[in-house]
Amino acid sequence: MSLFIRKPLSQLLAQAEDGEKSLKRTLTATSLVLLGIGAIIGAGLFVRTAAAAGGHAGNAVTISFIIAAIGCALAGLCYAEFAAMIPIAGSAYTYSYATMGELVAWIIGWALVLEYALGAATVSIAWSQYLNKIFGGAIPFEWCHSPFEYLVNRNGIEVVTTSLQAGEAAITNGIINLPALLILLLISLVLIKGTQESAIVNAVIVFIKVAIVLIFIAIGWGFINPDNHTPYFIPQGDPGSAYEGFFNHGWGGVLRGAGIVFFAFIGFDAVSTAAQEAKNPSKDMPIGILGSLVICTVLYILFSHVLTGVAPYTDFVNAGKEASVAYAIQTYMTGYSWLATAITIAILAGFSSVILVMLLGQSRVFYSMSKDGLLPGVFSELHSKFRTPYKSNMILFVFVSIFGGFFPESWAGDLTSIGTLFAFVLVCIGVILMRRSDPDIPRTFKTPWVPVVPILGAIVCAIMILGLPAGTQLTALGWMVIGLVIYFLYSARHSKLRNPAAAKK
Repeated sequence: MSLFIRKPLSQLLAQAEDGEKSLKRTLTATSLVLLGIGAIIGAGLFVRTAAAAGGHAGNAVTISFIIAAIGCALAGLCYAEFAAMIPIAGSAYTYSYATMGELVAWIIGWALVLEYALGAATVSIAWSQYLNKIFGGAIPFEWCHSPFEYLVNRNGIEVVTTSLQAGEAAITNGIINLPALLILLLISLVLIKGTQESAIVNAVIVFIKVAIVLIFIAIGWGFINPDNHTPYFIPQGDPGSAYEGFFNHGWGGVLRGAGIVFFAFIGFDAVSTAAQEAKNPSKDMPIGILGSLVICTVLYILFSHVLTGVAPYTDFVNAGKEASVAYAIQTYMTGYSWLATAITIAILAGFSSVILVMLLGQSRVFYSMSKDGLLPGVFSELHSKFRTPYKSNMILFVFVSIFGGFFPESWAGDLTSIGTLFAFVLVCIGVILMRRSDPDIPRTFKTPWVPVVPILGAIVCAIMILGLPAGTQLTALGWMVIGLVIYFLYSARHSKLRNPAAAKK
C-alpha cells in the first residue's frame, strides 16, 4: 500500500463526533482568541525581541516582526480554512493526512514536536530566569541554568554564554534548571484536570499580561531616545566582529531576525489543535486563529519599537538576556523600578499561559497520531472523569523536562521556529491540493486568492527557514531522520489506515 495513502475526509469528520471517546467540546470563539493570545504573547516578545535586535536586526527588528507577521498571516488564512472544514485535533498533522498522505502527515507530526514540545521547553527556561530576577538572583546559577551554560567575566561584566573564548575560564557553570521543571510540572497537572479549567486560567493570565504590555508601551514611549533608533539597520561590522556576515547586519540581519522572532507567533496555529474541543468550530476557529494573530501583531510592532528606543540594541548583545525588558526599565526608565517588578511578575504569568497552550497543542497532536495508530495507544487514552489525554501529558512532561532542564534557551528556540515554519509550508501547500481533490466540500471559511496566498505563504516561510543558523537546520534534519526511522519501524506497521485489521482492535 502506498506510503502516501490519504485519510478520507468522511472518516476524519466521523472521528470528531465519536461520542464519549472524543474530546469534550467546551471552547467558544472568545476562548479560542484568548488561547491564541495566551500562546503568542510570551517568550517571543519578552525574550526573542532583544535577542534578534542585539544580534542581527538592530532597530529594524520591527521590520523583522512585520516579515514574520506576513508569513503568519498568509499561513493563518490557510489554517483557518482547514480548521473550519476539518474540526479535528492535530492541526497541520491532520490536514496533511487528508491532503498529502500518511508519510507526509507523519513528517509534519514529528516536526510539530519541535514546535510545541520544544516551544514549551524554551518558555520554561525564560520563566526560570524571570523567577530568579524577582528573587534578586537568589537562586544559585548552577540550579537555574543548563550544563551547557557558563557564567564568565568579560570586561568587568558577568555574562552567561554557551561557549568559552580562548583562554577564558568560567566562574561557574550550570547543572540543571530546576525552576523550569517546576513550572512544567504545575502546568501539566492543570492540563490533566481539564481543557475548560485550563482555558479559564489562561483567560485570567492573558488579561494581566496584555495590560502590562500596554502599560510598558504607554510609559516607555516617553523614554524613547531618538538617537537609539539611528542607524535603523545594523551597519556591517569589522572583520571578526559580532556583526560581520550577511545575516548579522542590514537586510540579511532583518531576515535572520524574522526567523528568530517568528517564535513569537507560533501561538495562533496552536489554536487549531483545539478544533475538536470547540463548540462551533466552523465559525469559531477562523475567529480564534486570525483574531489572535491580528491583535498580537499590532502589539509586537509597538513593543519592539519602544524597547529598542529605550535601550540601544547593542546593550542586548551581553546584558539583560532572558530578562531584557526588566533590564531596559531598570537601566533607562528612572523612577519606574516598580514597573520592572510588575512586568516581571506579569511575564511569569504570561509565560505560564504559553507553556499551557504549547503542551495542550502537543498532547492533541499526539492524541490524533495515536488514534491513527502511528503512535502507541497510551497517547490517546482519556481520563475517565476529565476526558483529557492524561497519560500523554505525563509522558510529555518527562520529555519536555529534558530540554527545559538541560538545554539553553537559544538552542530550543531556533528549533521551535524551524519546526513551525515547516508546518506552515505544508499547510499552505495542502490548501491548494485540497481545493483540487475535494472542490465540492462545504467551506464555511475560504482562503482568499488561491493559489496566490498559499504559494506566497509557503515561499515566505521557506525563506525564513533559510535565514535560520545552519546548525539549527542540520539539527532539524537529524530530527527528521530519527522520525523516519520510527515511522518505518513502528508507525507504518501499526497504521490503522494501511492495516484495516488494526483499526478494528
